[in-house]
Amino acid sequence: MLDLDWLIARPIAHRGLHDAKKHIIENTKSAFAAAIDGHYAIECDLQISRDGEALVFHDETLDRLMVGNGLVCNHAMTELASMKFQSGADHIQSLSELLAQVRGRVPLVIEIKSIWDGNDALARRAVEVIKHYDGAFALMSFDPKVMAKVRALAPDIVRGIVADKVAHPDYDILPVRERVGLREFEHIEDTQPDFISYHWRDLPYPPVTQFRQSGRPVISWTIRSPEEAALARHYSDQITFEGFLA
Repeated sequence: MLDLDWLIARPIAHRGLHDAKKHIIENTKSAFAAAIDGHYAIECDLQISRDGEALVFHDETLDRLMVGNGLVCNHAMTELASMKFQSGADHIQSLSELLAQVRGRVPLVIEIKSIWDGNDALARRAVEVIKHYDGAFALMSFDPKVMAKVRALAPDIVRGIVADKVAHPDYDILPVRERVGLREFEHIEDTQPDFISYHWRDLPYPPVTQFRQSGRPVISWTIRSPEEAALARHYSDQITFEGFLA
């Protein structure tokens, strides 16, 4: 079994240590610099550009954070990098830029976003960019097909499944049978995750408890207060947090 003590050694800053009141926006160089200064691990998200680059951004669309709108995937990386955030002075980074910034100083826990369409281009690009990175990192996704692809491409990369009880409307695009399969971790033989990142309010949950009892770590998300952290730590080995200093 893998030694994943590095994964759970320190609280994980959700999208970096961001603070909009200080114009430190999520998933930006400034947020990652603040996390590094605080000696926190970093959680972040990947989307894909029109020209196939892996970039650090959470939403499928630009509207919430950027001076611009539309789907991220409809823009080339050079276009995205030149866009301004609505606040702060950062730009959208590529995965390569993120790795160059962090340089192994803190662990990276990177979520590969998915629209559940079977497209594996982002997983392929992420693996291509990160496979020779000299630092502690893990890749994870809500989508088991994405993580099965990561396993096939690079079985030695630490991989995780992000999950909850599949009650959010975002899952409505999936057939009921597939939603049930996600809830019950029916993909476990295909994905063989090294860890699970689970919604803290849905814990405890027997499949996750069994996974943890097997000696593999469970991370909980997203913790937004010390009180929530205290509850989550009963059922997980580390927390992914935002909005306070864990």
